[in-house]
Amino acid sequence: MADFFDSYRGTFVPETERTTDVRNSKAASFSTRKAELDQLLEKAIEQYQIRDYPSALKTFRHVLFGYREVHDLQGEGMTLSGMGLAFYALGQYQEAIAHSYQALAMARQTMDRRTERQALGNLGNAYRHLNNFEKAIEYKGQTLVVAREIQDRRGEMAALNNLGMVYKAMGDCEQAIAYYEQSLRLAKELHDLQVEGQVLRNLGNAYHALENGQKTVECYEQLLEIARQQSDLSTEGQILKNLASACYSLGDCNKAITYHQLRLAIARTLRDRRNEDQALESLGVIYDAMGDYAKAIECYEQRLAIAQSAQDKDLERQLLTSLRNVCYAVGDFARANSYE
Repeated sequence: MADFFDSYRGTFVPETERTTDVRNSKAASFSTRKAELDQLLEKAIEQYQIRDYPSALKTFRHVLFGYREVHDLQGEGMTLSGMGLAFYALGQYQEAIAHSYQALAMARQTMDRRTERQALGNLGNAYRHLNNFEKAIEYKGQTLVVAREIQDRRGEMAALNNLGMVYKAMGDCEQAIAYYEQSLRLAKELHDLQVEGQVLRNLGNAYHALENGQKTVECYEQLLEIARQQSDLSTEGQILKNLASACYSLGDCNKAITYHQLRLAIARTLRDRRNEDQALESLGVIYDAMGDYAKAIECYEQRLAIAQSAQDKDLERQLLTSLRNVCYAVGDFARANSYE
């Protein structure tokens, strides 16, 4: 299955191991029953892949019972690991931990290093979400060791990113950045744009927390290029928003304006009135601060049209007041009166 990031948490979850990947050399000796169970396990993994976690858990439970009937410890370990991932995705971290501990014990008993790596990684991620950072570092560190021992570069990339997430949560942004940088190098070597983009986002956030505006901008500019390569306008708009904010905090108003204007164009292409209004609001604030009141008025008037179209009376009153204030500031009292 494809690897994916938990977009809400920034955690990289490597692919669930396929039975064919781990056991194809032994397939000829499997009974018909075991072969059927392996097929059902594949089905559960596919359900997990499309994020139908309740269905995946139902199938995993059925498979687990079957593997226990035929005393297939490796299959049981793989299934428990898959269940741990599904519970993690559902935010049920205690269940994720319980199932991952069982998977880890069986993986070590059967010398299944890939399932061992997966179970360790899930334990580390779950403990991080429970704010047990000591255990999170312990298990993510073991994940990294196993991934390197079995030359699993994607598992190594995930472990490095997720260790960065732990240290960022602890407030140790310098250490987080060190891990993110290593993960980013691997993502680039593996030509994985999705992972590269998320690690750049994590890295930018860490630099932002350190108030290193220039490095934050560098990360988000690289992220912008990836979004453009993937033709993802919605993500591109969000990145442009963050870039504009970072540039404004650095005092680079002209660059901030450029990024907000690009964001505005995307919002209009997507007919996203909310982001269109936000972009115009940001532009108005910057123009006002720069003393370019004519352009500030243009932005406020465009926002006013949006508010009137949406019949948002509160916003309309607020904008009329802002327009009057700007007009008074430039001494255009006649125009100010037109906004009564």
